[in-house]
Amino acid sequence: MAKITASEVNKLRKTTGAGMMDCKNALVEAEGDFDKAIEILRKKGQKVAAKRADRESTEGAAIAIVNDDNTVGAAIVLSCETDFVGKNDNFVSLAKQLAEKALQSSSKEELLNSDFGGLTVAEKLIEQTGVIGEKIEISSFEKIDAPFVGSYIHAGNKIATIVGLSAKVDGIEEVAKDVAMQAAAMNPIALDESGVNQEIIEKEIEIAKDQLRQEGKPEAMLDNIAKGKLKRFFKDNTLVNQAFIKDSKVSVADYVKSIGDVKVVGFKRAALG
Repeated sequence: MAKITASEVNKLRKTTGAGMMDCKNALVEAEGDFDKAIEILRKKGQKVAAKRADRESTEGAAIAIVNDDNTVGAAIVLSCETDFVGKNDNFVSLAKQLAEKALQSSSKEELLNSDFGGLTVAEKLIEQTGVIGEKIEISSFEKIDAPFVGSYIHAGNKIATIVGLSAKVDGIEEVAKDVAMQAAAMNPIALDESGVNQEIIEKEIEIAKDQLRQEGKPEAMLDNIAKGKLKRFFKDNTLVNQAFIKDSKVSVADYVKSIGDVKVVGFKRAALG
């Protein structure tokens, strides 16, 4: 039997992130062959992943990040099964590394196929499933390109948002963060009225009409009153029309305009669950 040293075990642990005993056992099984030990740990990850494929992964870490010149932003959720794992420093560090890679990827599929230390990201997730013992997956992938992109991560990495603004002007950093915070807190369904799905609009009109009928309003008046209620729905549920959370007297659109000829051109929100 090959003699397994503590330094070899430590090297394997640093390479794979697996526990000390798992690394020692893999090296013993591989008779000291380092590459074979890595393969043993990966196969363990595949087995664990197969067993836990039908588990719910509603915990994890939501991360938002922007590139150096604030023109591209990415937000991802790295999901796991328990809050205990989701708060683990190594897990959050992995989520941040994957968010960095998301900046260079055009889609979730491209991200999963990208290189991660000699593995694909997909293979790395399987490996870490074996290390952690829980189902791990990238459950959300969002990107924005704009003249200026800001981001916000809610405390505890539960929600991550990115927003795109139409110009880079003085004070834009704070405004972008405020708008990203607004998107996290208020969970708008669209940027403005034009982005709201027609099915949602029709459903809201029908709900409003049903309420008005129950109030005894004449049928001839329903359309006009329902349109008024729809405007209120847009005000409450579309980002630029919402009341700004730091000053409810102005809308988000008006707040953004206060620093110059700027408007919000897009936002993305990634959240656990």
